[in-house]
Amino acid sequence: MNGDGSNTYETPQPLWLLAELTYRCPLQCPYCSNPVDFARYKDELSTEDWLRVLREARELGCAQLGFSGGEPLLRRDLETLVEESRKLGYYTNLITSAVGMDTDRVARLKEAGLDHIQISFQASRQDVSDYIAGTKSYERKIEMARTVKSQGYPMVLNIVLHRHNLDHISEILDLAADLDADYVELANTQYYGWAYLNRDQLLPTREQVERAEEVANRYQEYYKGQMEIFFVAPDYFDTQPKACMGGWGNVFLGIAPDGMVLPCQSARDLPGITFPNVQDESLPDIWYRSEAFNRFRGYDWMPEPCASCPERFNDFGGCRCQAYLLTGDPARTDPVCSLSPDHHKIAEAFDEAAERQAQEEAQPLVFRNPRNSGKVTS
Repeated sequence: MNGDGSNTYETPQPLWLLAELTYRCPLQCPYCSNPVDFARYKDELSTEDWLRVLREARELGCAQLGFSGGEPLLRRDLETLVEESRKLGYYTNLITSAVGMDTDRVARLKEAGLDHIQISFQASRQDVSDYIAGTKSYERKIEMARTVKSQGYPMVLNIVLHRHNLDHISEILDLAADLDADYVELANTQYYGWAYLNRDQLLPTREQVERAEEVANRYQEYYKGQMEIFFVAPDYFDTQPKACMGGWGNVFLGIAPDGMVLPCQSARDLPGITFPNVQDESLPDIWYRSEAFNRFRGYDWMPEPCASCPERFNDFGGCRCQAYLLTGDPARTDPVCSLSPDHHKIAEAFDEAAERQAQEEAQPLVFRNPRNSGKVTS
């Protein structure tokens, strides 16, 4: 936006690169952000392709780099990619389940120049954690969290919150304190991909979320200066949409394992958009000139009420994937917005989930694994 308040939009440089190195993962979390049909995408970029992508993204302006998946530790070339990223000047973050990690691997990554390791936990209780992960992994996570801390890394934990663990928020934060965590992200489930598929089972009540936030606030105050606690509210409980990934094609650049370039992790599920691939085009051409990245960039594409709303300069119209999942049209106003003509669909989602839970008609959780991938639709 120009200083005169006009809709003029100039495409910025990307700042944040997420390298999804693989969709393979030893866990089976039912809220995974990977596509529901991830098993279709068997090809992965080679080491040479990733090295080229890292160079091109850095030249574009990306400064922060996340290595993600699936489980990025399954890539044997991870240390090579980390080492090159350090040479290029990235700040690097490994986003991992810690399954498949050992003391030697942590040491090798540190030697390669990795700046930051974020470990995901499913719950504070072993039985709940192993159930949600779909495999026995809790004890390994505890061991590796302590190992990461002993190697001089800040202790960064991510816990995805939902109906099954929100009532354990005190225990979760006590566990974080016991692990001497420096940063804790309490990330309420956002309903895309596998989480959308399992929405009736995962969607909490408003009372659960409010109680959990109150507890998080108390812990924030108690551990102020010792442990940073971030409570990320779920979109469904808000009345104003977030700027999804900082705005479509505005800040974030995601590369899927097969080389598809995305403005957010879930975007490949949107209909009517052909996303480019780094094996066919250069990143600068994709970022600045591709139809996909310009489809919802800026403000001109917006329908009412977004088109005349002053908040459009802050939220960029909200989430396109959420709009699609709830309305069938990615160009609609994000239904989270209280001004959206589809805002009632949020209340309907709560009512449907509550009714099925009350009648014990909710389907069992569908766990994220190759056997289920492709047999279910989001």
